[in-house]
Amino acid sequence: MENPSRPGPWAGWLNGLLGVVIFSGSLPATRVAVLDFSPFFLTFARATLAGGLALLLMMLRRETRPTARQAVSLAVVCAGVVVGFPLLTALALQHVTSAHSMVFIGLLPLATALFGVLRGGERPRPAFWIFSVMGSLLVAGFALSGDVR
Repeated sequence: MENPSRPGPWAGWLNGLLGVVIFSGSLPATRVAVLDFSPFFLTFARATLAGGLALLLMMLRRETRPTARQAVSLAVVCAGVVVGFPLLTALALQHVTSAHSMVFIGLLPLATALFGVLRGGERPRPAFWIFSVMGSLLVAGFALSGDVR
């Protein structure tokens, strides 16, 4: 019998799929939003909403506050994930289509893996690198072909 307190073997796959589906709407929605709103407003509005929800969840779950060391790490992550990526994406989407930007987002997995190795000491297997590089080369080749509008 499966332990109800531990997720089943498909939980990671389902959560990953849900994340991809949710994220897939992010760039088209941002593209529409930058037609009427400043990229700076959009970025800070998103950050404020996310931060407020996170604070509410932490209070409801009675989570402890991060230590000073954790707060520094969180600040670095927030600078990139909460401000940098959304702001730079919104700025770019004022000038390109969301379809065009999705091609470049296709290079993120390889970049993420590289930082995982450099910063986190991760060591993916060779097959991972082979397929990551192949996929990134396909994405880059498509972007360079000029077929993206």
